[in-house]
Amino acid sequence: MLDHCAFNGDADGLCALQQLRLAGELDPAVRLVSGVKRDIALLQRVQAGPGERVTVLDIAHDSNRADVARLLAGGARVRYFDHHFAGELPVHRGFESFIDTAAQVCTSLLVDRFLEGRFHRWAVAAAFGDGMPGPARALALRHGLGEGDTELLAELGLLLNYNAYGERLGDLHFDPLELAAELLPYQDPLDFVGDSPSFQRLREGHAADMAEAAALRPWREGPGARIYRLPDAPWARRVSGVLANQLAAADPQRALGLLSVRSDGDWQFSLRVPADATLAADDFCRRYPSGGGRQRAAGINRLPDEALENFVAALLAGYSAPARR
Repeated sequence: MLDHCAFNGDADGLCALQQLRLAGELDPAVRLVSGVKRDIALLQRVQAGPGERVTVLDIAHDSNRADVARLLAGGARVRYFDHHFAGELPVHRGFESFIDTAAQVCTSLLVDRFLEGRFHRWAVAAAFGDGMPGPARALALRHGLGEGDTELLAELGLLLNYNAYGERLGDLHFDPLELAAELLPYQDPLDFVGDSPSFQRLREGHAADMAEAAALRPWREGPGARIYRLPDAPWARRVSGVLANQLAAADPQRALGLLSVRSDGDWQFSLRVPADATLAADDFCRRYPSGGGRQRAAGINRLPDEALENFVAALLAGYSAPARR
């Protein structure tokens, strides 16, 4: 059987892929498709027919619905692991769903569940990288990981996630396909941390970029939300996801928005909201074309510049008061 796999280029997608490859759930010659974090319509690039299988990791079904239908109609089987808003799923004997949109679940945790914890350290790293420290620490504790190892897995997850953010592959330190190839020999992610020059390069790049970000101040704010506007620079595009998680953790009762300028003059937007927010992040972002995500973290791939002021007003009105503790 010929295998294809489309995976998000962030920590969650990479670590989900690694777990399945280590478990022998994908053919060694699997054809991989990935890209930057916001490149989620990946199934457009997959051609598969009868006798072939497509595994999808950490990209929303709602954004790939037409291509899922195309692949199924062409005789391929589709296996889907994801935690983003999915919309209506196909009822088809060739479609296998492992989709769970609960707030404290990420794709690598779903794969960990599917594999009954065989490669749980990769899932721990992914959950940290996806901004879910609670589930990450709970999984680490369940498997008896010490604090030192847990902190290293947290750093790995953060750095793999950091690497995925950019408008184009040239913004990244590493193409996600290159990272997937480099991760493959490592059963234990801690060995990758100890052995890989790429890990050190990501650590140094992240430190330099976050030093640039330290001078940022809120651009607009209200009682329940803050919005930051990042400059047009590769470092700003690289830190957008990590910075959003960091700023949200520092002010957990307010929604946090980051605007990143695109090369065409429009904007990308990232949103983080409190756990008890009355308006879910994905519900807000799906009001706009190219918006989507999950309950606490979502985004919009293209926001026209001329719509920016109205958008800001809508965001501040939507999150008009701090979340209650």
